[in-house]
Amino acid sequence: MKLELSLVVQGCRLGVLTGLGKAGQHSLEVPGCLLYTRCGTVPHLTQDTLHTLNNLPSVTQLTLNTLAEHQEVLEEFKEGVRKFAGLHDTVLYCSLHDPATSCPPGHITNKTVSVWGSGGRIELTVAKFMALQKAVQPDLYQSMADGETWQINTSRKRVRKSVDRTLAHLDECLLLHHKTQELSGVEVLGVVEGGDVLEERVRSARETAKRPVGGFCLDGLHTAAMEQHLRTQLITAIIKELPEDKPRLLQGVGRPDEVLACVEAGVDLFESFFPFQVTERGCALIFPFNITTDPEAAGTGVQAPPTVVELDKSEAAVGQKNGTDNPQEEQTKMTLFEINLKDKRYRDDFSPLVEGCGCYCCRNHQRAYLHHLLVTNELLAGVLLMLHNTAHYCAFFTALRGALASDKLDHLKKRVLEGPGKGMSGEGAGEKDG
Repeated sequence: MKLELSLVVQGCRLGVLTGLGKAGQHSLEVPGCLLYTRCGTVPHLTQDTLHTLNNLPSVTQLTLNTLAEHQEVLEEFKEGVRKFAGLHDTVLYCSLHDPATSCPPGHITNKTVSVWGSGGRIELTVAKFMALQKAVQPDLYQSMADGETWQINTSRKRVRKSVDRTLAHLDECLLLHHKTQELSGVEVLGVVEGGDVLEERVRSARETAKRPVGGFCLDGLHTAAMEQHLRTQLITAIIKELPEDKPRLLQGVGRPDEVLACVEAGVDLFESFFPFQVTERGCALIFPFNITTDPEAAGTGVQAPPTVVELDKSEAAVGQKNGTDNPQEEQTKMTLFEINLKDKRYRDDFSPLVEGCGCYCCRNHQRAYLHHLLVTNELLAGVLLMLHNTAHYCAFFTALRGALASDKLDHLKKRVLEGPGKGMSGEGAGEKDG
């Protein structure tokens, strides 16, 4: 795995991550996102339905909390999740936790971390963690880490202990990794911890960079943990300690405004759980990101993304105040980048979700139909919304790379941040449920 940078603009890194997969035949453009899954499947979508979409990320994210309870089955199968779930033409990345769900705090020890499956808590030692990786057989995975420092007022002593534990886990993981034949050619991503303590973040990044890892996961910086200005400050300090030729994956950040800020701070990769959260709210992503109407004249080679109608002021409330002890509440908040299709106003709205969007949902159905499916609790609502939201989110990253290549990042930021949500009131703005 090798990161080839073609351009660095205002701190943003534009390039291609090559040599992905055990055979090295895959690549991923950066800045970019991973394909979010649960148990190897994109929520609400079958493989056939998913592949009606174009330009899907070449890296699929698996999460141990959805796979750990199936360890015995995978060990007996012996050929990994790729063949078990039919994930053939993709690179598999395995993370410890699901970014779309919160984990109860207080279940970390010096030797173990815990994940939560459908049957409850599963405690993992490094040996069991590595046995799971051996059974899953991913192409790259994050090392075991103590990331439980995101709560407000976490003590410096607890943060320091988190960094020490994570480094110790990394050393043990690397030792077992090199002894495991099934993981030959698999990359390990080191995890950078440190909560909101700058000195510990720097120490964690510096020490992790000394280890033979393929890249870095920046953990504990998610939306519910802190304000964006603090996140940017910490990422900027972390980046200074990391090598230029290895990718940086930020965990737990998915909102478009936060993605843009973190890309400017030097982040390369993001998890694409945000479309799933929007879908679960019965909402559709509609934020605009078109920066040119003539891509051929602009010389970017990027098709102009769809246009979007203006939102009503009462449409949504974005959770601008971050840093909360209730991440579940943060995950259910509606943002300025979406519309709630349960609202009665869409009962007679026969326009597509986004004019010009090429996804199956927008080409074949209207907002009124989605409203009907949602208020009658039809399963098809989740399928159509997930199709559109995934397509829209991936197109946003395509537009982001095009903006960097054509030196129009400021135009894109203005379009995204001042588009449908311009002039809207912030926290506390109400909306009507149908």
